[in-house]
Amino acid sequence: MVLEKISESVVKKDHAPKMAGESIYVADYNTAKDGSRILTGKVLHAKIARAKVLGVDLPEMPDGYLYVDAKDIPGDNNVNIVLDDMPVFCRDTVEYIGEAIGMVVGPDEKEVDRILSAIEVRYEELPPVLDLRTAKEAFFTYEYGHGDMEKAFAEADHVYEEEFETGYQEQTYLETQGMMAEPEADGSMYVHGSMQCIYYVHGAVKRVLNCEQDGVHIFQDVTGGGFGGKEAFPSILATQVAVAAKKANAPVRCVFDRREDMEYTSKRHPSICRYRAAVKDGKVTAMDCDVVFNAGAYSTLSAVVLQRGLIAAPGVYNIPNIHVTGRALKTNTSPCGAYRGFGAPQTFFAIERIMDHIAQDLSIEPLAFREAHLVKEGDSTSTCGRYHFPVPLQDMINEIDKVSDFRKKRIEYNKPQTGRYRRGIGISLNFHGAGFTGSGERDIIKAVTRLRKYADGSVEILASNGEIGQGVRTTFCKIVANELNLPLSKVRYEHPDTARVPDSGPTVASRSLMTVGELLRRASIQLREIWEDGIEQEVEERYRQPDFLIPFDLDKFEGDAYPTYAWAVNAVELEVDTYTGIAQVLGAYGNFDVGTPMDYNIVMGQMEGGFLQGIGYSSIEKMDYDNKGRIRNNSFSDYLIPTTKDVPNMQCMLHVVKYPDGPYGAKGAGELPLVGVPGAYVSALEQALGGCKKHSLNHAPFTAEDTLLELMKEAE
Repeated sequence: MVLEKISESVVKKDHAPKMAGESIYVADYNTAKDGSRILTGKVLHAKIARAKVLGVDLPEMPDGYLYVDAKDIPGDNNVNIVLDDMPVFCRDTVEYIGEAIGMVVGPDEKEVDRILSAIEVRYEELPPVLDLRTAKEAFFTYEYGHGDMEKAFAEADHVYEEEFETGYQEQTYLETQGMMAEPEADGSMYVHGSMQCIYYVHGAVKRVLNCEQDGVHIFQDVTGGGFGGKEAFPSILATQVAVAAKKANAPVRCVFDRREDMEYTSKRHPSICRYRAAVKDGKVTAMDCDVVFNAGAYSTLSAVVLQRGLIAAPGVYNIPNIHVTGRALKTNTSPCGAYRGFGAPQTFFAIERIMDHIAQDLSIEPLAFREAHLVKEGDSTSTCGRYHFPVPLQDMINEIDKVSDFRKKRIEYNKPQTGRYRRGIGISLNFHGAGFTGSGERDIIKAVTRLRKYADGSVEILASNGEIGQGVRTTFCKIVANELNLPLSKVRYEHPDTARVPDSGPTVASRSLMTVGELLRRASIQLREIWEDGIEQEVEERYRQPDFLIPFDLDKFEGDAYPTYAWAVNAVELEVDTYTGIAQVLGAYGNFDVGTPMDYNIVMGQMEGGFLQGIGYSSIEKMDYDNKGRIRNNSFSDYLIPTTKDVPNMQCMLHVVKYPDGPYGAKGAGELPLVGVPGAYVSALEQALGGCKKHSLNHAPFTAEDTLLELMKEAE
């Protein structure tokens, strides 16, 4: 691949301070902004999955220490996410182990811990719903479809029915959740910390404190990773420290320890997907998909996570008759939220597995079977939108085959294998819808960006998108510098502050570079046209929806869910030790179309990191709760994540198909590399164990223990 000038790699803007240990995270502040001492806040978490809270018995509180709960909230005891169901501090009941009942605040952390451990909460236990299969209450329900399902199934040569299951995945960002609130002299509240979406936090805190727009001031500190985990949860923690700071009239900081973070914060939604497929003359003619997500105790972001999962349910295949239903159900477990891929990994796993199994039952090579069903430019999407731009999957498959020798190895590993070590190779195809789902960009976000030129000729970017390791502080500057023909050193992008920057939308959905980056490119053209040396100037650019889009109707669930798509082909080759059940990854091959890369090294880092995260989700990242509803895997001792040593042979490549409405052809990148990995990994494992007729593997993660159980079944 020949790199364009914009794609050439540079030193990241935040590289030097991070490498030197000079970056200031929320836990690093010694004093508040005005020099005053920072009080420690710690959350009193519920210890029962579902109960009425009859009372909270406090020990004697030393001078300077206080207890904060719902009675101290000046405004509304609701965290503004999607629905008004998540409280700041619990109402009459607690709905999951870990729910915030109150907060203890004081100057000495050890004393705060002592007080917290001495508090007695009186409960009246209520029966919890812990099993997704018995859950009844739906936070959100969607349904869509097209074609004649009844006719397709009536005329089918074969009908296949399967159920697929995926589990939790914990974001395991390096920096745990942490927020700090500081009352300011003018009566406003300054809140800062580790987050992805400053204006989400702004709206939540403003509502809870019952104040005007300028009564709250939100700043993103240096943030040690997010992966979706710092999209909604920081709003919850921010409202809690803000209420505490208001009551104490002093700065309050709360930083979770690792066990607290892993046990009580949001995770990827577990899922159960039931698929029914009709096949006529060797082609899939209909697909009926029933998708259930475990939302946990509160709805948080389950609406949009479920929407994306349902849109992806039929995969990358042109199936003439489709019916998709989906529900996000309530259980009395930790609320689930955003995670890289945002609902799509669950349904892509299901569609890729059933395509494998249908092909093998029909004695068709699974890759050839997939190729016969691929969508192409101009085809209808699952929601009756349009694939407006080229679909490069066939070329990408061929490129993966060249580097991995996939087709040859697939034939070789299909031969009967004996002995201790057995091999398999699997493939998966997927997309990531670029940007916010449906008409969200136009009707909800309405992104605004500004550029401010100073008299010395330097330019500052004013936008609300946060740096969480994905490189926007660098790539945004590259776009502006390129368009204005300035050295990169003359363009800067600081951590966003609601007192200074407009709302350009959240740092989610792989939208920052494609959507906000394009606004910055257009703003740069504006500034270039009016540029005058020696004076300060400012320009503004607002989002405009592309004219070609077919409007998306959420009630009907139809239209263009996304303006364009990023595409991926993943292949995983592994060797199973039948004595231990451990699968060693021999090769992980990824081909990704994210349009024009804005910085090659940054994009490749995203592809490799996301691919590795996907392998963890497929194999070792097992998390579950016990019969009381408590998350059992709450440390790195019992929740394992992969390292580079687990995948020594990873080969990622880029296949560029430009998107004309992205900056220089760029599309969203960050979420794509994780989405399709479980389908490829479990397919490879299934082949190594003898194929689906011996071992039909329908859940992820598929651990070494699961492999041994399968082998024991075979032995019996």
